[in-house]
Amino acid sequence: MPVYRDEAVVLRTHKLGEADRIVTLLTRQHGKVRAVAKGVRRTGSKFGSRLEPFMVADLQLYEGRSLDVVTQAESLGSYGALITQDYSAYTAANAMVEAADKLTEAEGSLQQYLLLVGALRSLSRHEHGASLTLDSYLLRALALAGWAPSFQDCARCGKVGEHTAVVVQLGGVVCDECAPPGTPRIAGSTVALLGALLAGDWTFAKASSDRDRGQASGIIAAYTQWHLERGLRSLPHVSRETTAQ
Repeated sequence: MPVYRDEAVVLRTHKLGEADRIVTLLTRQHGKVRAVAKGVRRTGSKFGSRLEPFMVADLQLYEGRSLDVVTQAESLGSYGALITQDYSAYTAANAMVEAADKLTEAEGSLQQYLLLVGALRSLSRHEHGASLTLDSYLLRALALAGWAPSFQDCARCGKVGEHTAVVVQLGGVVCDECAPPGTPRIAGSTVALLGALLAGDWTFAKASSDRDRGQASGIIAAYTQWHLERGLRSLPHVSRETTAQ
């Protein structure tokens, strides 16, 4: 059977039999892959903790009929242990890998892979608040998937301006003429924060207020669930910071 090597992020795992485990991977070159790690649950397994969620590894696999098989695993990023020590980071990471699982298919995307690896690395190092990191990741992952929101020009007619009406079904902020009756309004500072999270402007994002972060998180959650249809089961469990970080 063909053997191949690739880098991968472990998205989730499931027990198989008494000692094996099925791992769902987002790989650098082969998209999303489901594979069996044989004997991984035995004490002294050669894989150790390298095939746990949030870990990044260099893998050797061979192709099977329905599931590939992991034959070698070398750690590239031991993010799992650091993330699971912090509840906010852990809940954010769970939402990230669930989103990556839903947004990627067998053909994969190098950009989605690199974005997820960077977000998990940032969470493990506590570079930014976990909630901010998650919100930025979700916006950028959706943009890579073809659902880039607009937080500057009107998402419907393209009118330039500072718009404060948000309609997630239309793709972001809309002008007064395009806003349906009863459309909620948000502060201009919240719109600016949404734009900063999409662009990765961490200086601006980290200086934002708790109020703006709360509004932005709610809009991002609604936008994510709209495009993913059934939404993310882990998102309601995310621990949101109550003080600016």
